[in-house]
Amino acid sequence: MTHAPPAPDPTADPVGALERELRILVRRAASSAAQTARRVHPELDASAYPLLAHIHLNPGTRGSDLAAHFGVGRATVSRQLSRLAQLGLIHREVDPEDTRGQQITLTDDGEARFAAARDGRIDALGHALAEWDPADVAQLATLLRRYSESWVRWRDAHSTD
Repeated sequence: MTHAPPAPDPTADPVGALERELRILVRRAASSAAQTARRVHPELDASAYPLLAHIHLNPGTRGSDLAAHFGVGRATVSRQLSRLAQLGLIHREVDPEDTRGQQITLTDDGEARFAAARDGRIDALGHALAEWDPADVAQLATLLRRYSESWVRWRDAHSTD
């Protein structure tokens, strides 16, 4: 029987410990993504929930903006948007400032379904962290946002596009 190596000590190896925790967090998030997507629509792909969240926060966004935000190709976003439109979750209309592009918004049904799924996630997080001090939850949110912003800045500076 083989034993897994011990987890890195955050004091001695902070970046190694962070990598491990992020790997575990991403794996757990991926395993729950399909469930969240099904809350929005039974036929929705797990990768589409973040698109809906971005459109919810940025109504009128364009496909090229989504591709840049998520660091994926326009063709990938286009396929996902076509599926979201087919499911009746988004509406696309010609951008009056640039008729080559489309502005994307959630439909009323898409908005309601997204809100229900988001509220379910918030409720689950609240229950999972019920024993935490609210200041610790706020600090975690602040640090995760800082991490995300730093990662995107680094990624964009080192992009080979």
